[in-house]
Amino acid sequence: MSWDRQGTHDGFIVPPMPAAPPPAPASPWRALAVALLNLSGLGLGYAVVRRWAFMAVCWIATGILLVVALPADPDGVPGTAVVLYLVFLALAAAHGASVGLRTRLALLPSALVAAVLGVVLLAVPATGVVLYDGARDEATEQMLLDRLDRADELVEKSGKQGFSTGEAGYRRALAAYGALAEDHPGSRAARRVPDRLRTYYTTVAAPYALKDYCAAVPPLKYLRTVPRTMDEEALGNLADWPDDRLATSLYECAAESLGSGGDGWTTQFGELLSTFPKSAQAGKVEPAVRSAVDTAVKSVGGDDPCAAVEDLDGLATQVRGLPGEEAGLADALGKDADRASRSARSGAYTCGVDQYRDKKFSEAVTTMNAFAKDNPRHKNRARAQKIAIAAEVAQTVPAAGKRLPTTASGGSISVTVKNDSPDDITVLYTGPVTGSFKLKACGSCTSYSLGSTLAIGFEPCSDSGKNYPQRTIRLPVGTTYFVHKSRSGLGKSPASDTAKLSPGYIYTECAYTTTGLGY
Repeated sequence: MSWDRQGTHDGFIVPPMPAAPPPAPASPWRALAVALLNLSGLGLGYAVVRRWAFMAVCWIATGILLVVALPADPDGVPGTAVVLYLVFLALAAAHGASVGLRTRLALLPSALVAAVLGVVLLAVPATGVVLYDGARDEATEQMLLDRLDRADELVEKSGKQGFSTGEAGYRRALAAYGALAEDHPGSRAARRVPDRLRTYYTTVAAPYALKDYCAAVPPLKYLRTVPRTMDEEALGNLADWPDDRLATSLYECAAESLGSGGDGWTTQFGELLSTFPKSAQAGKVEPAVRSAVDTAVKSVGGDDPCAAVEDLDGLATQVRGLPGEEAGLADALGKDADRASRSARSGAYTCGVDQYRDKKFSEAVTTMNAFAKDNPRHKNRARAQKIAIAAEVAQTVPAAGKRLPTTASGGSISVTVKNDSPDDITVLYTGPVTGSFKLKACGSCTSYSLGSTLAIGFEPCSDSGKNYPQRTIRLPVGTTYFVHKSRSGLGKSPASDTAKLSPGYIYTECAYTTTGLGY
């Protein structure tokens, strides 16, 4: 088969192909309509000019944006994605306007209708922006509520621990509450903060509700610092909430410690008087101290008078250290301290007697000597001096401490004590009568060797050519214990003698020094 140049074949004539339709005349309204329809982000401008591929590109771009933006996040859509999408819409609008300028519209009767529809459809992205902003705000609210819940969990967890262990958790929770109230004041989470703070306060101060007052002091002191970091409006009346509870806890904890003989009460009473000087709890401090002094004074006559005296001494010092000026208690507390001090001084006699009876002779000497010095006009001073002498004798001769000495003096038997040593000596004696005196050194006397004292016929204080310092005393019948000791000390040991005195005799005691072994 062949064709001739005229388009005939075997006698048939083939008509020529029709020419392409001429382009539509340029229409700015049509270009505007296509551009507006493309600004909806759905590529509808391309649809009315039947550019389906370009419309698909618009749908893909919008879909990518939705994937990036959804679900809504408190941080919103990344700025780069927004910029790129806006640039794409601008290009789609410009390209659509170029195509629509000379392309007839399909699907719509006129360019004017298309333009009006394009304006109406601009509400689609605008509505999307509004809805997205609402979704983002809700996401932000949920994020803030989550923070609130985490802070609540911290408070609950810390409340199951001791305050020292849970304090760090409490502080983190408080910081979270503060951030919500200050940084997001209009949020739902921020509106719930005041209620959460009330729970926070009661949880932190839980030991107070359990009447564990000593354990309640640290958390209540911590709560008084909260207004430094938390907004006053969020706190409301919680700012002063810990004050009365802390004052009560300080008083009750100190009173318990004071009653049991502890040492911490001075710190707690001191804090109470300085922090809440006008409170009702501060007004109860002096009566509590007075009662403690009364109890200690009564205890001097009990089973452990020395402990009672020690308590009174401690009370006197501790009470003087309390800051009672602002509370108007300085004078009353000063009187309590003075009474405790006086009672301690006078109670030392009872303590010394108790030490003597318990064979604690060294302690009894110290106690009775201090009592005699501190109480020059006390009715028991003379006997205290006798007890001190007897206790000192008993340190060398324990049998001398079997009976408590009296203030008796004198007797029917003459006893002369001579000093045959080169040292000044003190002579102490106890028995039916107790006393002491001093003898000067014998200037012409020397120490005896140990061997000479063991020789047959050794007799000290027998040299008629020497003038021995001496003193004669009168003692009752019975056993008297003597102790002679050098007044110079220097490591010399005291000597002792037990004399059983009978009527009708004259007795002589002789003190001498043995080299190497003392008296």
